[in-house]
Amino acid sequence: MKILLVDDDPDMLAVTSFALRQAGMLVVPAVSYDSALAVFHAEHPDLAILDINIPGGSGFELCQALRRESKLPILMLTVRNEEADLVRALELSADDYLGKPYSPRTLIARVKALLRRAGNAIDDHSSAGPFRLDAAALELRIGDVVHRITPLESRLLQLLIANAGQPVTTERLLKHVWGQRAGGDRQLLKQLVHRLRQKLGEMPPPGAGIETVTNVGYRLRL
Repeated sequence: MKILLVDDDPDMLAVTSFALRQAGMLVVPAVSYDSALAVFHAEHPDLAILDINIPGGSGFELCQALRRESKLPILMLTVRNEEADLVRALELSADDYLGKPYSPRTLIARVKALLRRAGNAIDDHSSAGPFRLDAAALELRIGDVVHRITPLESRLLQLLIANAGQPVTTERLLKHVWGQRAGGDRQLLKQLVHRLRQKLGEMPPPGAGIETVTNVGYRLRL
């Protein structure tokens, strides 16, 4: 599942992104009204989490704009937690509302409930070609062989499998695996890919594996 997360607070964005990724979801972040619309059109998320206070326009206005184009579930966040905000959010056809501060477990439970209602229940399994990832069990199955993997390897594989056959940029992988605080450390990513290649073998089935795409990032070749 792909989640659009809109919040201009870098700490909240990092914490919430991490919780969502740990629950097996892909996160596409945005920090303003305009960037959120751009990400929405480019990524086609399954659910949106919108902070009310964002630069360039309110979360309410963003909710209206998204609702004009899509029926995707929308969860509104606010620090104010006032009844007037709740009423306005629901009047704008938001599907749920959560006041800050909130626990990650509560957020994940709300998100999963909204996805179930929309007919998009979370599946911890993802697959492409010979690769089948069980994010909850931290296992990667290739044919009849099961490899134990780490949480970081699981998040890396999650994004590569979701975009199998297509290059994924280094920047996007860094954000998905380590969050906003990855600091652009490409060496961390190189080391992670190297360890994973050693664990799986450079070419697991004939012709398949994690391929370096020069000046771009990596691709899962099937």
